[in-house]
Amino acid sequence: MNSMAIELLAPRYAIAWYPWAVQYFFLIALSYATLWLAAPALVFGKQRWLPTARLAMLACLTTTLVAPVALLADLHQPLRFWHFYAYATSSSWMSIGSLLLPLYVVGVLLLAWLAWRPVLQASRQAPGLPGLAARLLSFGSAPTPRAALVLVGLGTLALSTGIMLYTGAELAVVKARPLWHTVWLPPMLVATGFIAAAGLILVLNRVSGLRDQATIGQMLRVLLGACLVAGLVAGSWFLDGINANVGSVAAALDSVRASPSWRSTALWGGLTGVALFGAVLYLLTRPAARRPALFAWAWVLGLVAIHMGWMFRWVVLMDVQHVARNSAGFHHYGIPAGSSGLLGIVGTFGLWLAAALVIDLLIPWRQARQGGSAADVSLSDSSDSPAQSDAQRAAHNMEGAPRHG
Repeated sequence: MNSMAIELLAPRYAIAWYPWAVQYFFLIALSYATLWLAAPALVFGKQRWLPTARLAMLACLTTTLVAPVALLADLHQPLRFWHFYAYATSSSWMSIGSLLLPLYVVGVLLLAWLAWRPVLQASRQAPGLPGLAARLLSFGSAPTPRAALVLVGLGTLALSTGIMLYTGAELAVVKARPLWHTVWLPPMLVATGFIAAAGLILVLNRVSGLRDQATIGQMLRVLLGACLVAGLVAGSWFLDGINANVGSVAAALDSVRASPSWRSTALWGGLTGVALFGAVLYLLTRPAARRPALFAWAWVLGLVAIHMGWMFRWVVLMDVQHVARNSAGFHHYGIPAGSSGLLGIVGTFGLWLAAALVIDLLIPWRQARQGGSAADVSLSDSSDSPAQSDAQRAAHNMEGAPRHG
């Protein structure tokens, strides 16, 4: 009796999205989340949030400028971006995003200019490049209307909700990928975006020299809430999967059940989230007398939060593409060293750092106000100086009162 061997061949398709997509989804999440963290002071007039808003506006503008660069790079042929406008498709979330993103970028630019214009007007006589930048960007000496800042802020916040929706929906509508095709993914992207944004502000608060105690407390509370929301979303997704006989969540869990790497990824994510939540809760529940010393290490939690936000997007966008759709098993992906891999990742973060350094060099953002005129700004105010002692700054921020004399 002759035996026969039958070979079944299935094509292996190359991944569609490269690490550029991870960079875009990460930076745009930082952008809209830091915008919302700047809103309490800039848009809604909460004076106690002003130090946080200064840092958040710096983070928002820089990430907003760099995110579209990563998006264009992910098109593989960046100059074909005009196809989105020449062949618009109302049923495509990418096409909708191509309309929302330019409007959002313009809104953030205008909001940052309105927030920084009074300090630019006050710096027009400064020597060197800062003075030249202030004269070019201040556009006259007329006061900046508070109403204009509020209206632009509200409009940009509305556009940011569209960015949240489209970035989540363009993944969730892909039925061929059960790990994407779930209603739980968009809110998880938003929650982890706020985790990373709060972490970034904690790190900027440290490296900028401000070290504002009120900002640390506010961001730790944001971290606590965002971690709690992320945990609830992850738990709901899991319960939905194990209790459903059909559905994308059950199919997603089934597709990775036999993978040790996915089990370790889930364990890493869960333990990191629980550890971050516990550490933040520990800091916030310490006696008031011990908080300044403990808050000095909050930037370390900020780094962990940034790591969580970025790694979640790496797992969602890159690791999910390793799961074969037309054959069994998993496809290995090795990060190349070139511009489509490691160099692109490092280069994007380098571009963001360069943008932050240029703004820090040319614009006195540390003294930003909620509109007004140059007369309202005191560039020599010691309460805004990085040289102020930690004890003075802590006392000033805990009292929440304006400085007199």
